[in-house]
Amino acid sequence: MATNGIIGSVMSLRRYPVKSMMGEELRSIDMTEAGVLGDRSYALIDTETGKVVSAKNPQKWPTMFSFHAHYIDPPKNGTGLPPVRITLPDGTITDSNQAEVNSIISNALGRSVRLESLVPQTPNLEEYWPDIEELDNKNVVTDEKMPDKTFFDLAIVHLLTTSTVDKLRSLYPQGRFEVRRFRPNIVVNTQSEQPEFLENQWIGKTLAIGDNVRLKVTEPCPRCVMTTLPQADLPEDKGILRTALQNNNGHVGIYANVVQTGAIKCGDEIKLID
Repeated sequence: MATNGIIGSVMSLRRYPVKSMMGEELRSIDMTEAGVLGDRSYALIDTETGKVVSAKNPQKWPTMFSFHAHYIDPPKNGTGLPPVRITLPDGTITDSNQAEVNSIISNALGRSVRLESLVPQTPNLEEYWPDIEELDNKNVVTDEKMPDKTFFDLAIVHLLTTSTVDKLRSLYPQGRFEVRRFRPNIVVNTQSEQPEFLENQWIGKTLAIGDNVRLKVTEPCPRCVMTTLPQADLPEDKGILRTALQNNNGHVGIYANVVQTGAIKCGDEIKLID
């Protein structure tokens, strides 16, 4: 259990420059009022519908997890957004400064898209609900509203504990539960014996990370079809989502808002302060 309020430490930090593409694993991040600096700062827009391109609809966008995005230069507070470099599934490299970037990505996807850092006035995306018994919607696509002025799905910071990943592995040992399936910003290392789905207990409370950062935990993170999709050597597996649905109401991890900004680095202690 926690000692002196310490509930764990920062195991890894992740940022996704382009929504629904593979991103960057980092040793340190800057946490701003808008979340991790540079996180989901770019997105693809479907030029036919005006909707934000998302791996939540793999029927239309089946290869999004084969695209990798990295900043050419690290983002810095108080400066403009740096250009982003994108590696396509075939290994082709383009970047946001390239005049042909939209046509290059469109050709790779087989649909017309444009790379944007400006969020549409009313951002929304399409979500496919797989045919899993525990879901209310099955084998349908719905339109989902996104938070205003962001390319996030629901909230700006996503945390996940190692104890939850370990618990899911024990419940479905034939499945490959790896952090990358869940796309968190902060992975919390909880080394000692912990209750099942520990982070559920933090909802409504504040986390202190390192010397300065304070995060208010707002809600559990509901999972979707993205957790079941193949990524590199990870196979497609509906059992990943089914296990979460059967054992934790489909939730894996938590969302949080930023109360106090600052830098976070791997190894920083995390405390529960209220």
